[in-house]
Parts: sequence; C-alpha cells; structure tokens
Amino acid sequence: MPHKIGFVVVSSSGHEDGFSARELMIHAPTVSGWRSPRFCQFPQEIVLQMVERCRIRKLQLLAHQYMIPSKVEFYISESLPEYFTPYQAERFRRLGYVSLCDNEKTGCKARELKSVYVDAVGQFLKLIFHQNHVNKYNVYNQVALVAVNIIGDPADFGDESNITSREKLIDHYLGHNAEDPALEGTCSGKSDYISPLDDLAFDMYQDPEVAQIIRRLDERKREAVQKERYDYAKKLKQAIADLQKVGERLGRYEVEKRCAVEKEDYDLAKEKKQQMERFRSRVYEQLQLHELVDTEPMRRPLDLPLQPLACPSSPHHQPPMRSLPQPEERVTENRRADPFLQEKPSSHRLDVSQRLTVDRPPPATEPPPKTHPESLPYDERPLPVTRKQLGVAGSEAERRDALGDEACRADTTGEPEPLTEKALREASSAVDVLGETLVAGAYSRTWSHREDALLTLHKQLTDTPLGTPKEDLKSTLRAAVFLVRRAIRDIVTPVFQASLKLLKMIITQYIPKHKLGRLETAHCVERTIPVLLTRTGDSSARLRVMASNFIQEIALFKEVKSLQVIPSYLVQPLKANSSTHLAMSQMALLARLLRDLGTEGAGFTMDSVMRFSVQALEHRVREVREAAVGMILDLYAQHRALVLEYLPPDDSTTRRNVLYKTIFEGFAKIDGRPTDAEMRAQKRAAAEEAEKRKKEEIKALQGQLAALKEMQAEVQEKESEATKAKNQDTQERKAAPPNAPEIPDNHYLDNLCIFCGERNESFTEEGLDLHYWKHCLMLTRCEHCRQVVEISSLTEHLLTECDQKDGFGRCYRCSEAISKEELPRHIKTRDCNPAKSEKLANRCPLCHENFSPGEEAWKAHLMGPAGCTMNLRRTHVLHKTPVLPPGKGPAATRAGTSGSKVGSKIPTPKGGLSKSSSRTYTKR
Repeated sequence: MPHKIGFVVVSSSGHEDGFSARELMIHAPTVSGWRSPRFCQFPQEIVLQMVERCRIRKLQLLAHQYMIPSKVEFYISESLPEYFTPYQAERFRRLGYVSLCDNEKTGCKARELKSVYVDAVGQFLKLIFHQNHVNKYNVYNQVALVAVNIIGDPADFGDESNITSREKLIDHYLGHNAEDPALEGTCSGKSDYISPLDDLAFDMYQDPEVAQIIRRLDERKREAVQKERYDYAKKLKQAIADLQKVGERLGRYEVEKRCAVEKEDYDLAKEKKQQMERFRSRVYEQLQLHELVDTEPMRRPLDLPLQPLACPSSPHHQPPMRSLPQPEERVTENRRADPFLQEKPSSHRLDVSQRLTVDRPPPATEPPPKTHPESLPYDERPLPVTRKQLGVAGSEAERRDALGDEACRADTTGEPEPLTEKALREASSAVDVLGETLVAGAYSRTWSHREDALLTLHKQLTDTPLGTPKEDLKSTLRAAVFLVRRAIRDIVTPVFQASLKLLKMIITQYIPKHKLGRLETAHCVERTIPVLLTRTGDSSARLRVMASNFIQEIALFKEVKSLQVIPSYLVQPLKANSSTHLAMSQMALLARLLRDLGTEGAGFTMDSVMRFSVQALEHRVREVREAAVGMILDLYAQHRALVLEYLPPDDSTTRRNVLYKTIFEGFAKIDGRPTDAEMRAQKRAAAEEAEKRKKEEIKALQGQLAALKEMQAEVQEKESEATKAKNQDTQERKAAPPNAPEIPDNHYLDNLCIFCGERNESFTEEGLDLHYWKHCLMLTRCEHCRQVVEISSLTEHLLTECDQKDGFGRCYRCSEAISKEELPRHIKTRDCNPAKSEKLANRCPLCHENFSPGEEAWKAHLMGPAGCTMNLRRTHVLHKTPVLPPGKGPAATRAGTSGSKVGSKIPTPKGGLSKSSSRTYTKR
C-alpha cells in the first residue's frame, strides 16, 4: 500500500536567508518552507533524495500564498551524476509539469495544495520552478514552496499478485469481486489505497505530537480489523476522530504563539503556551490516551521511580498520583515521546493493567487467573473506556463481535428485544395500531428481525378485508408509512429492499383496493420521497441504483403522477456541501424523468428545470456540470426560444466560459449551423484557396508580362534600326551639324503616366506602381476587392469583375451599380439622376453627374479645377502643373490612353500593377 516516503534535500539553486530548502523536510503547521533568492534568475531547482528507491504514486506541493511559480516541472532519476551540478540533467527523466493558479481570486490569502498522480521509479526527484506570477505583494519576484510530500511504495517490494492471501482465497471461493459496488468506500482489496493520514494536508494542520499518536492508533485500528476485534476498532476510530480535532486546534494555537513571538508580544505567547498545555493535558486525561496507545512514560515525569507490581485483586491498592509535567519539562518530554510510541517497558504495561483493575469488584467465586499482560494479544488487554463495563456485559459483547454474523443469525430464532422508553415514545402511535411485538421487531438491533417485521406487515396489509372501516385503514396506513420511513434509512440491504417492497404495495395495491383517495397517496409520497432521495447519495452503488430506480418507477404510477410531487423535489437547487453521489443521482434521475414525463402537465416546467440546470452549471463537481450541459441541450432540442431566455447572450465574453462555449456549440449542431471551430476551418480553407488562386493569377500575369516585354523589345529594335537608317539618309542628303539632342519617339512613354499624362523623373517601374496605387486622378481603388481600376470603368467593374459582383445590380434609370440590398429602395425613391446614352454624355460613378462624351472629357472632369468634387485624389494635385514637353500635348496623351484600351504596346509595371483588358489593376 502506498505510504509517505521520507527524503532529504541534496541541493538547491539558492535560497533566501532563513528559508533554506531543508525546511521542506519538516511537515508542521509552523514551517516556513523554501524561498528563492530575491530577484533570482529562472528557472530555480531543488533536488531531493528519497530514503530508498521507490515507485512514486503521488506528489503533493503546497504553494506559497503570493510567491507562486507559474509552472513546476518534475524530473526523476535512479542516481545522481558523478560530478553533480545544479543544472546537469542528463540522467534525469522528465515526468511532466503542473501549472499553479495566480491566486488573484482569493486576494493572495490562501495557499494552493496541488496533488499529482504519477507512476515512476527512482530515488532522486528534481523540481524546477519557473517564472513567478506577478502581484503587488511579491515585490522581489521570488518563488517559494511551503511543503512537498512524496507518496509511494518501495520499488523492490515483491509482486503482491504472486502471493495468494487468505482473504483473496476466501473471496475467490465465495465469488466475491474486489470491484463489488457494495464495497465502495472501503479500502478492502485495494492495493493502491492511500491513507488520509499520509496526505500533506494532515501534517500541515495537525500538531506533530498528536499526528504521531493518530498514526499509531490508525495502525492498531487496522490490526484490530484484521483480527475481527470490531469493538476495539470502533473505539480507536472514535479516538482518532476526536484527536484530529484536538490536533488541529493545537496546531492553530502553535501558529498563534509563533505570530506573537514574531511581534515580540511575549505575554500573549506565554498565554498561548499555557493554553496549549492546559488543553493538551485535559484532552489526554479525558480520552485516557496514554492507556490506549501505551504512552504512559510520555506523560509521567522522568524522575518518577518505577512502582513495584501489586496484586491486581487488592482493593486497597491505590496507584501513585501522577503530576502533570511543568511547561519547562515539555521540551524534554517531546524528545522522548516518539520512542515510547514504538516500544514500552513491560513494567509500565503491568502498571496500566494494575490501575485498570482497581475499580473492578472482586470476583464472587474464584480469583482471576494470573495472566501476564505481555503474553496476551494486544486486543485482549482491557481498555480504559470500558472500565465501568468489564463484567459479564463486556465479555458478552466481545463474544458477539468474535462470532460476527453467525451469532446475530442465531439470535433470530428468538424474540426481538423489548422497546426502550425512547422508542416507545417515538413509535407510540404505531404501537397502538400494529402492536408492540411488530414494532419491536422493526426497532430491533438484529437486521433479520427488522426484515421479518416489514414482511409481516406487508402480509397483514395485503390480507386486509374490503369491509374494514376507513378510519382503521387510514390509521394502519399511517403507522405502516412511519415504519417504512424508518426502514428506508437502514444500511442493511435486505431491510432496505423490504421497505421498498412494502411502500410499493401500499401505493399500488392497498390504497386503490380500499379507495382511500389522493390524500393518503400524497401522505405516503411526501413522507418517504425525501428520505429516498437522500439514499440516492449512499456510498454503496447498489443502494444508490435501487433508490433511483424505485423513485423513477413510482413517479410513473398513475396514482403518483397526477400528484406532481416528485418533480418538485427533483428541481430543488443542489446544496453546495452535498455529496457527489447525491448530486449525480439527482441529475440522472431528473434527466430520465424529463424524457418520460416531459415539461407539460407532469410537474416539470421549463422555468423550474432551467433554473435548476443553470444553477447546476456552477457546481463544484465536474460530472454534475457536464450533466447539466447535457440536460440543457436536450431541452433546447424541444424548446429553443424558451431555453435561450435563461442563458446569457452568445458573445465572446460568454464563450470564455468553457461550459457556455460547449452549450452554444451544441445549439449550433442541433440547429444545423456550423460551430465556431467549423467556421474557422472553413475560413481557413477559403483563405488558402484564395491565396492559391492569387498565386496562380500572379504567375499567369508574370508570363504575360514577360511576353509583352519580348514583343516590346522586338518592336523597339526594329524602330531603332529604322530610325538609324533614316538618320543616315538625312545626313547624306544634307550637310548639317550633328543631330540636335531631342527625345527619341520610342522613349517618349518613359516616366509618363498613360492615364493622367503626368511626367515625372520618379516614375520608374516602382514609382509608377505607387502613383497608380495612390495618386493618379484617373484611377481609384474598389472598396470591395481593393483593386485599382479606372474611374470611367468603375461601374462595369462592380457588375462584371469585382469579387463581390453578385451583390450588385444596375439601376435602369441612372445605369450605375447599386447594392442589391439597396436596389429596391433606390428604384422606388426615384432620387437618382437619370443617365444619358454613351454617345450623348459620360456618367461619373463618383459624383453621379452627366458630362460631355469622349476621353478628353473624362480628364477634364476628373482633373480640371472645376471638375468632379467627389474625386478624393484630386485635392492632392490641385496645385501641381503637369510639365509636358513641346509637341507632346493632349494628342500624344490621347494616343497613349486610347491605345491602352486595345492592348497597344505600353510599358506595364512588373512590380506592383498589372493591366488587364478591362483596365483593372491589382497590387501584389
């Protein structure tokens, strides 16, 4: 069975003064733990060496309240490197990491206990601490660790599967299974069971001395259970529970005392110390703990001489009075406390036995045998809590425990024990109706008597004749319901089954047979259903299933369905402190009944169910939250609009909550809509496809550009040869000086914008790109596809070439491209300026005005001082005067512009703009 593994600190990368890593070797309420140096470099690390090579099952870290690392990594190794350095990790194997909360929700006032379940073998464990969470308290950017706990088994321990124990053989022949739900909640048969006493939370809140005593008591409790000494185990269990409260209180006192010392309030520290001493002494005396765990020397002054053995039967012998140790002696006693918990001299055992037998009356016949206590098994020694009942009653109880269920079965042949005075007062009405014998059987301590009483009552109610007076029938019914309600709480399965059988017969047979009416049915249901619902949270899975199935079954009976009582109990909000089993059973039962009954006319309403489900989304148990999500999705499939009224709006803020994100994505699947993940995938695929098409278009345009350049080069070469020949002929005919410098015709288009006619030395290929893209008055950018097009062809672009062309239509009056969503309203209002035919006028898509036809009219309208007022690029060049060389005026510009329409050989920029046949330019 895994247990706590001791360790020592081998090394650390550094620590603040007074907060060494060796503090991690101590687990107590007052430990300070380890802190990194101020303004240290990250990561920081600590290496631990376990006392032996072991298989680690669980690691626990207790973080500081504000010096919190963002992440802690775990490494394990069989041995250290030969020359160990803090950052050498070749021989360490990484196990993983855990992330720690920044503690903002608690205002940095609580510590986080993180538990990690692993399965790794080794002897050296390395912890690596990463950058700290930033908060206003951690001014030096430190990380800290208050405590670390390692739980595991020795790695060399033999394989338990090869050892067939006596218990396993018995279970094998009896057909028992270790996974039997009836054994749930116990540690029987579970080799991986981890004791709560090995948990880090136990040591960090318990007084160390009390913690050691509790562990010793727990060991003896397990031994008592193995030896079937159940009375003794029960007493030890109660003592452990009491001591845990004592240890927590003493631990709190110790912390308060330490705080007082740090504040130099020594009066308060002394008061807390005395308060601890008084409380510890009083509790030890009340529980007589020194006799339970054989710690008599711990409570006895060290200088007290040992007492001689006296005759146990002497009534005159009085044990010496033991004085409590003074506060100054506490330190010395604490040092010797632990060895006394492990071993005790025989003389002290005899002294304990001697004191216990003082109060016994002398035997009536013969003296007791002189049996040495050391020769007896531990469980046979007398216990101080049974001092007043060590006679016949105590022996009878021990014999009954030793015989177990066989003894209980043997007693079933007799009569049940009579009712106590308290039971008589409680069940007086039932005794008057059913008789004391039957009620005494229902109250018996023997489960078989309780079962027989319920079966007898079942037979009596079944055999009740039809002519019985109504008052007698009702009295019998209410008395039976009283006993059923008590039996439903019974932990014995046969008694619980008998109570369900009796209740079902009352509702389905007894009440309809005698026509007692809805009032009596309602009484039965209202008195029993709340108790049955509590049994759905039982630790036994078998009883949970039985209770849930029975509630579902009777809820569908027509006698109960019409009352609508059970649904009202199921939609009551879950309590914050309710058990996981109870919450899960209620959620499952509600879901099943919703499918069977629906939300109309059966007790369930959309308001009650949705309020319950939304509240369950905040439950502390993950399974309950997931069940609430499933229930909301089921309701949405039937009542879409009503469900949405109880949920927050579907926006990015709400979707930060994982549960609401799951709910809204579930809604999308139910509606047939794509979820966010699917929409993102579709957008990603569309973007990739668009990028692919764009690359293909660029590649095709580059090919066309290369072909145009080749053609242009050939034409320029031919023109150059023709010009050269012409010049030679002219020189031969005329005796003239050398050629005057002028701009050759074939280089006229260089540094010239073919659209607006502006010439500029900066109009290189890249400069023209920038000019087309931002400054040319004849061009504009499409707002929908971001392409550069001529303003004169913008309407045709929107209708035939734009990526959003499907969203536009042509107005029959103004001939412009209008959004299809606005087109009906646009046509209906008739506010647009009617267009004229192309032969009579041009139509500007920017200012929506008609002007004279022709290419030059476009330039005058878009570039002139009194031109288009909606051309946003016009203001940029109002004060610029295009400089044109002599003889190269509008005619040349018109030739270049008109030539561009039919695909004449014009320089096309290869860097940024490519000209298509419809005069659309795309920036690459």
